[in-house]
Amino acid sequence: MAEGGASATWTVDDGFDLDGFLGQPLVARVATVGRTGPSVRALWYLWEGRAFWWLTGGWSRLGQMLERDPRVALVVDTCDLDRGTVLQVTARGTAELHPFEADRARRWGRRYLGPDERHWRRFQGDVFDDPTTRFVALEPTVLRARDLSY
Repeated sequence: MAEGGASATWTVDDGFDLDGFLGQPLVARVATVGRTGPSVRALWYLWEGRAFWWLTGGWSRLGQMLERDPRVALVVDTCDLDRGTVLQVTARGTAELHPFEADRARRWGRRYLGPDERHWRRFQGDVFDDPTTRFVALEPTVLRARDLSY
């Protein structure tokens, strides 16, 4: 099934629950263009409004890298050998830096850290309160969701 806007190419295998899959607290790997070559990092993301959202700030070079070249590729995948389930979403596009939003950060935090914000100490002090913290959004221009299960 093809989706996306006029300039987007989204291909989702029949029966693949894209929102359900990306709604899980999985880890994405994002590739950026660095000064000396590609750079890949694992990160926690939020899937909202047909876009991937993640945090960056002064603790990371990611914001600077995206300001130089905002092109990114991203993959989220799972592999359960016991069940033979292999699911994969790959995406490409131009990342955009956005101001920090406390409500979005809380949704992101609940997804990975649970509903009790008292357990979020590291993120509340080091990330949420850091004035350099921003969100990155990737609304993919190319997305492929595949069920490679056997």
